[in-house]
Amino acid sequence: MAGPLPIADPAPANGLLPLQAAQDALQRSFHAYVHIPFCRVRCGYCDFNTYTATELEGASQTDYAKVLISEIAFSSRVLADSSIPDRPLKTVFFGGGTPTQLPAADLVEILGQLRDTFGLEDGAEITTEANPDNVDFEYLQALKNGGFNRVSFGMQSAVPSVLKTLERTHNPENLSLVVAAAKRAGLANSVDLIYGAPGETLDEWRISLEAAIALEPDHISAYSLIVEDGTKLARQIKNGELPEPDEDLQADKYELADELLAAAGYRWYEVSNWARQSEKTDNRSAHNISYWQSQDWWGFGPGAHSHVGGVRWWNVKHPTGYAGKLAQGVSPAAGRETLDQRTRLEERVLLEIRVAKGLGASLAKQVNSEATKLIAGFIADGLVDPKLALAGTLTLTLKGRLLADSLVRQLLA
Repeated sequence: MAGPLPIADPAPANGLLPLQAAQDALQRSFHAYVHIPFCRVRCGYCDFNTYTATELEGASQTDYAKVLISEIAFSSRVLADSSIPDRPLKTVFFGGGTPTQLPAADLVEILGQLRDTFGLEDGAEITTEANPDNVDFEYLQALKNGGFNRVSFGMQSAVPSVLKTLERTHNPENLSLVVAAAKRAGLANSVDLIYGAPGETLDEWRISLEAAIALEPDHISAYSLIVEDGTKLARQIKNGELPEPDEDLQADKYELADELLAAAGYRWYEVSNWARQSEKTDNRSAHNISYWQSQDWWGFGPGAHSHVGGVRWWNVKHPTGYAGKLAQGVSPAAGRETLDQRTRLEERVLLEIRVAKGLGASLAKQVNSEATKLIAGFIADGLVDPKLALAGTLTLTLKGRLLADSLVRQLLA
């Protein structure tokens, strides 16, 4: 289970949003995140809001789709009563947990309710995360027939010893089978990797990268392992059972990822994401891009976070408490916050500096009167593309991507 929820204002029982949420709403796109909080086992590094069978405390996987659909109906009423104009969904993303712990029919039913309630934009991206061990061609074909068009597989590593350290239980040999099945079913596909597990060598990371590239997916994500407080992995490191990740080695692994992925035809579009792109095909994750652009989304499910027009809220974490609130006809939100203009600008800096499209220098100057001097330093240090920076856009170089957090701290100081 994840750590504690943020401290913020209480959310009203009726879920109504303040006037700010409706301002300029038609200038923003609308998206849905659907949280499926079930996992067969808990990985030692995981800090997500997930539950194994022994942790459900009366909540039912069988009834989950019905419970979540009740939040969809609730959200529709809240948006209408808050004077938020109708907008079709541009993307839908099922995450977890492990969405594919549920039958494909349940995921399709939830998607169908979202479609019936809000509508979908033409060409809407509909994605689910999937565990390589609990899907096959028939499952993926059922998703495709039900309206899904993209699947993201949790690969993490191709090295058994690294998977063991992470306590990932899937068979790495299944990746080639499920990626091939996804292609056969007509689904765009992505694989997620994690680098920096305790004890992982640079050569082992190379093996994972080459294995992922050999699958020829449309998209590859590579995330640096973050040791979260409260996880089993954090306790193992604290107790000396496992070594701490080496920051210099992490940087070497990122550089290797960028080198091999670029050579294989994958272009970075966000610090941790690469996609095959052409004039005819864009394999970037439109859903993730919506987050980095601060668009509007409603997060459905226990612990899910939402954002509409600078108003952010999050649901109670446990499936039992979540279902109970919806059964009472009240908002499942545990808390919310209304962001002021300064905070919204700072969040844009934090997010937009990470994408290949870059951060507008004018925005940087809005949040920091010393931005011009800082940008000159970034250029001198080789952290941003000099030509683009002089033209008004801060786009990170490879060195800059490695130091992105430092750039943000300086801009927001």
